[in-house]
Amino acid sequence: QVQLAESGGGSVQAGGSLRLSCAATYSPRCMGWFRQAPGKGREGVAALDSDGSATYADSVKGRFTISRDNAKNTLYLQMSSLKPEDTAMYYCAAAVFRVLVPLVGSNYPYWGQGTQVTVSS
Repeated sequence: QVQLAESGGGSVQAGGSLRLSCAATYSPRCMGWFRQAPGKGREGVAALDSDGSATYADSVKGRFTISRDNAKNTLYLQMSSLKPEDTAMYYCAAAVFRVLVPLVGSNYPYWGQGTQVTVSS
């Protein structure tokens, strides 16, 4: 079983940057970031397989970068050029096997508690 703990959320003005971190008890095969804004459904943001392949939602391509440090069992999400519509609770998720559709949350059995990101205009 993988335990996940996110950190790094906060409040920032539009155009600013934040880096989220997700500490895991070990480095599973696939890890991803998801977000959920108030009144909206969960959205896949980015995912990274241990083979290095990354997947991004169209809404964050060119602005967010996902990476992982396997020595530290930590997943990161570098967020730049933040927009008010990026405001949401951000969750880290993990799967021990390869995920064929990386941005679908139901493919991940392990989840963190989330960290809030608020972007003001």
